[in-house]
Amino acid sequence: MNSKRSVILLALALDALGEPPARFHPVIYMGHYLGWARKSWRGLTPRWQLSEGAASWALGAGLAAGTGHAASGLPWWVQGTLLKPLLARKALFDAVGEVATALERGDLPGARRLLSWHLVSRETSELSATEVAGAAIESLAENLSDSVVAPLLAYRVGGLGLAAAYRLTNTADAMWGYRTPELEWAGKAAARADDLLNLAPARLTALCTLAASRGKGWRVWARNRRNTASPNAGHPMAAFAGALDVRLDKRGMYVLNAAGREPDAAQVRRALALAWRAVAVAALVVLNV
Repeated sequence: MNSKRSVILLALALDALGEPPARFHPVIYMGHYLGWARKSWRGLTPRWQLSEGAASWALGAGLAAGTGHAASGLPWWVQGTLLKPLLARKALFDAVGEVATALERGDLPGARRLLSWHLVSRETSELSATEVAGAAIESLAENLSDSVVAPLLAYRVGGLGLAAAYRLTNTADAMWGYRTPELEWAGKAAARADDLLNLAPARLTALCTLAASRGKGWRVWARNRRNTASPNAGHPMAAFAGALDVRLDKRGMYVLNAAGREPDAAQVRRALALAWRAVAVAALVVLNV
């Protein structure tokens, strides 16, 4: 077995143990850097905001890539340990599972709170139980690509350097990628870079999901994958909607699989089972590319 395969398998195994302490977590430090960079911006015009945001993203991605590249000469087991924090499979599945548990208990306020705390940035206080379940499935599908498949594929293609640069970029998009007066221009470079880096992972995640469901839902994916504003998120979300035969509806934004059943806690559980199978398929693909 080559060293990259060993690194990936070790990282996946370590991920089952959960996240390392914050003081050892590289993504925490990425977040600190991104927060500091945002506070340092002074641009008063869109052009200056774009320039400052692009420079901050490029510096952070360069530092992450350089640090990762420097670690590429370390033993495979050290690289596997370093790759693990760039993944978040267990954290994602646990967060979705907590929302499902709250819905099963009939605790809608708790489900809304957990959804907002762990999974989405949108306002959740007025969401119905159906909308909470749908949002949990959507977040699971999208983050399966962003937090599992993408870093694994980035490592396979470009080692720890590319995996670290990807995680920095994805974190920057999560923190800066909003269409607000402050971030509309400043976050644009990071958002576009994240779109580019996720082109292949999002489509691979969708195909692995369809394979894990034995092809069920491919018509929904083919019809609805471009229904979202994001060039990537619609792919895994439409695949999940089709494979589970559920309707995923974000108010005023998009509808995926309009003829599907309304999601509930049971469908969230089914989505988690599907995600497990999709991860297994994706791991096999990444290990053999």
